[in-house]
Amino acid sequence: MKGLILAGGHGTRLRPLTFTGNKHMLPVANQPILFYSIQSLARAGVRDIAIVLGPVQEGVRQAVGDGKAFGVRVTYIEQGDPKGLAHAVMCAREFLAEDPFVMYLGDNLLQEGVEGFINSYKPANVDAVVGVTPVSHPEHYGIAELSGEHLVSVVEKPQQPRSNLALVGVYLFGPAIHGVISELKPSKRGELEITEAIWKLHCLRSQVVVRRVCGWWKDTGQPNDILEANDLVLRTKPLSEYQLEGVVQRGARVEGPVALGAGSVVEAGAHIVGPVMIGSNVFISGESEVGPGCAIGAQVTIRRAIVRHSIILSDTRIEGVILERSLIGRNVRLEAKGQLNRPISALMGDSSQVLLP
Repeated sequence: MKGLILAGGHGTRLRPLTFTGNKHMLPVANQPILFYSIQSLARAGVRDIAIVLGPVQEGVRQAVGDGKAFGVRVTYIEQGDPKGLAHAVMCAREFLAEDPFVMYLGDNLLQEGVEGFINSYKPANVDAVVGVTPVSHPEHYGIAELSGEHLVSVVEKPQQPRSNLALVGVYLFGPAIHGVISELKPSKRGELEITEAIWKLHCLRSQVVVRRVCGWWKDTGQPNDILEANDLVLRTKPLSEYQLEGVVQRGARVEGPVALGAGSVVEAGAHIVGPVMIGSNVFISGESEVGPGCAIGAQVTIRRAIVRHSIILSDTRIEGVILERSLIGRNVRLEAKGQLNRPISALMGDSSQVLLP
């Protein structure tokens, strides 16, 4: 079994994030989104992984390296211009050879991991395993229509969906998929659609197993999705991953699961409400409240501020504001001279500065 992770702009849809580098490297619970897919494959026993890089790939090679830190071997494949998910599989044809493989979209998070997909694959009579889950806006996803547990149709972003079962960004394919993909024509979007490949595979009387995933799934394509994913991951992380390595001064209150990195200080009078993950060398002043649902990167300063359900990246300063459901980039300065009485929600890209009266 091999793994194929897509990281870096394989479709044509632009996603309005205002951060430098690859969006797959944005952190959720203080860990790059891409790392979760690698770890999921590693836990399932997949040791050979190819990462297919699209036109935006900054930071991936530097952070992942050869994969040894994850217990896997990583090969990098250049896709070039984004021509769809099936095209990414074509680019990886030599690496995949005739082995079955798990394809994982690198901006997706799946609570249950990939073990269930692998367990559902039987090489003798199964050619693909696809995961589905109900969604509230099916017109935004690839949608599978079922009769019982049998596949009836697969359509990419239908204008009039006949089902609310979205294909999650994890698939398992046997070698038969390669012949199908080789005969695909570009869709109206100009892409080789993996949904069309799945449907054609089904029409060839191949066995496509549709698996209803357990637990939560998030496609982190938009800022609100990233914040929701951050909440989900923080709430479901094992308690063993919440360790206090920094200093909590006497008179500070820490409630619930809280991780505090080395060199960080929570000053007397501060209030931390878990689940919260705080990186290294962070300072939280005594007039501040952080949490729940927050991930704070390294070398962040929070003074006279309240921060809830937010992600704050490294080297940032927050002062004098009430911040809720916000995504704040690296090296940002967000300050107010007087204490604000109402909460704000902000999306601030790297190196932004906002100084409020």
